[in-house]
Amino acid sequence: MYDLPPLNGLRAFEAAARHLSFAKAAEELNVTPGAVSHQIRTLEDRLGVKLFRRLNRAIVLTDAGALAFPGVRDGFEVLQRAVGHIGRRARTDRVVVVTVAPSFAAKWLTPRLTNFVERHPEIDLRISANIFTIDLDTDQADVAIRYNIGENEGLVADKLMDEAATPMCHPDLLEGDPPLDGPADLTRHTLIHDDSLSRHWPNTPGWSKWLALAGLPDIEVHAGLHFNHADHAMDAAIAGTGIVLGRRAIASRDLELGHLVAPFDIDIPFPTSIYSVTTSRKAENPDVKAFRDWIREEAARAPMGAPIGD
Repeated sequence: MYDLPPLNGLRAFEAAARHLSFAKAAEELNVTPGAVSHQIRTLEDRLGVKLFRRLNRAIVLTDAGALAFPGVRDGFEVLQRAVGHIGRRARTDRVVVVTVAPSFAAKWLTPRLTNFVERHPEIDLRISANIFTIDLDTDQADVAIRYNIGENEGLVADKLMDEAATPMCHPDLLEGDPPLDGPADLTRHTLIHDDSLSRHWPNTPGWSKWLALAGLPDIEVHAGLHFNHADHAMDAAIAGTGIVLGRRAIASRDLELGHLVAPFDIDIPFPTSIYSVTTSRKAENPDVKAFRDWIREEAARAPMGAPIGD
């Protein structure tokens, strides 16, 4: 027998932790923000720990909340897959499962999926947003979209795009008080840090590397806002909170729509590129091929679709 808290509370916690917002969680769950807050408080009372720190206009995970979130999120993903199998057609009947990092799914892939659905309405596409290592020889996923350095021995890999980091901010900050006329003006603004890749790729560009390239190696870079999800860091910049060292590929749509601007012509190339990877066996599946062909086309149209320097 499983001694678990009420699933409504866990569901409210997972949604609020993913969005870092009670309001967005409430919108997703079709309840009021007050109901989300109440469910989470009930869950906190049941567990005997605080899961969020409630600030004036934001919430952040406590250490206990950050520790619990990955397991709760993964538990709901497993539950969703299990429920989805009930009464479903056979696995071979036009289902393609794609595993992709949450930030890439939110900022790059999801806004473009309408094109795929319109082109291939017969394919049952499943997006699994996670950063875990997936065994593509199993039924966990058919295609993985990941940052790597091109070491894909025994797999069929398509390089989608290179990546580079550069400062990005809301357009209003350029003419704000203080203005943002040059890299030296960064000292008068809040720096937003995307820490999501540094634990996996130690050579991932950070603010210190960018400032050194810009001729400002002595600026203090550790203060500011730190996020462990790239999309959360970019959303903070879009809200005008500060300046993020953003990834051009993931931010391509926000840059195109004018939600963000990249004011300085100084980019740091990533040591890794973004690849679509599958097995040779699954590559023969016509539906997997259809997705791979489609995402290559989309990547070629994106601002970072061509290799840096081309």
